[in-house]
Amino acid sequence: MKLSMAEEESSDQTVHTPPEIDWQMLDKSKFFFLGAGLFSCVSATLYPVVVLKTRQQVSSSHLSSLKTAFSILRCEGFRGLYRGFGTSLIGTIPARATYMTALEITKSNVGTSIIRLGFPESTAAPIANAIAGLSAALAAQLVWTPVDVVSQRLMVQGKDYSISKTCTSEKSRKYMNGIDAFRKILNTDGPRGLYRGFGISIMTYAPSNAVWWASYSVAQRLVWGGIGSYMCKKDDDSNENGGVVAFTPDSRTIMAVQGVSAAMAGGVSALVTMPLDTIKTRLQVLDSSDDNNSRKVPTIGQTVRNLVREGGWMAFYRGLGPRWASMSMSATTMITTYELLKRLSTKNQENLIR
Repeated sequence: MKLSMAEEESSDQTVHTPPEIDWQMLDKSKFFFLGAGLFSCVSATLYPVVVLKTRQQVSSSHLSSLKTAFSILRCEGFRGLYRGFGTSLIGTIPARATYMTALEITKSNVGTSIIRLGFPESTAAPIANAIAGLSAALAAQLVWTPVDVVSQRLMVQGKDYSISKTCTSEKSRKYMNGIDAFRKILNTDGPRGLYRGFGISIMTYAPSNAVWWASYSVAQRLVWGGIGSYMCKKDDDSNENGGVVAFTPDSRTIMAVQGVSAAMAGGVSALVTMPLDTIKTRLQVLDSSDDNNSRKVPTIGQTVRNLVREGGWMAFYRGLGPRWASMSMSATTMITTYELLKRLSTKNQENLIR
C-alpha cells in the first residue's frame, strides 16, 4: 500500500511530501535489530519522567513534580529516577517488536483493502492508522503488562518520602530487584497478579493508540498543507510567469513536521486518557495492604472512590504535567526515531527523499 501523503495538489501548486514506507519495503532483520537499539535509547532518556508520573499517581499527597523529584534525589540519589529501569528495558524490546510488527502489517493490509473499496487515500490513511494502532496496542499489552506491573512496583518503593520527609532504608524495601518482585508477586497473587490492570490497560492504550495514530496522520496532512501553501506562496510572489510551483522538503523539514504532528497527537491523547491511566497505575502498584488494609485486591470501583475521597475528581489528574510532557516528548522522539528506523531499514533506499 502506498499510503503516501505523496502530493497535495491545487491548481497552481504541488507539494512533494515523503512516500510512506510499508511493511513489504522493510529489511526485517535490520528493522528489529536497529529498532531495539534506538528505542532502548529513547526509553532511557524518558524514564525519569515516567517515574515522576507514577510516584505522583500513587501518592496521596499533592506535591508538585519538582518537589517529588527533589524528594527522590535526596533519598535515593540519581539512581532513584531509574528504579526499575532494567526490568522495563528487558520488557521494552519484545513489546516494541510485537507492537511494530502488528502496526506495520495491519496498516499495510487494512490500508490496501480500504483503497480497493474505492475510498480516497486521504480517508484510507487515518482509518488504516487507527486500526493499526488499536491492534498494535492489544498485541503489545500481552507482553508489556507484566513488565509494567513489576517495573512500577519498583518505581514506587519509597513513595511516602514526600509525606514523612524521611528516607526509607534499603532493608525496609519490599523488592530487591525485578526478579525478586516478579517472584513475590507470582507467589502472592499468582499469574493474575502480573496481569493486574490488564483490562483497563487495554481500555487506556487501545483507544489512545487508535486516536493517536489517526490524529498523527491527519495532523501531518494539515501541517504539510500549511507549510506547502506558505512556501509556494513565497515562490509565487517571485514567479512572474505564474504556472505550477513545486516544493520538495528536505530531511530536516520532514523530521520537523513529523515531530510537531506527533507532539500534537500525544498531548491530546495524554489529556483524554489521564483518568484511566491513574486508575490503571493504582491497580497495578498498590498491594491489598496498601488499600485500606483490605485483604482483597482493590477493584476499579474502590480505586475510583479512594481517589475521589483523597482529592476529588482532580485526583485523577495527578501527574498530568509529567504525563503530558512524557507523552509529548515520547511521541515526538518515538515517531522521528521510528520514521528514521524505517528509512534505515528500507531494502531499496535510492528512491527515498534524503
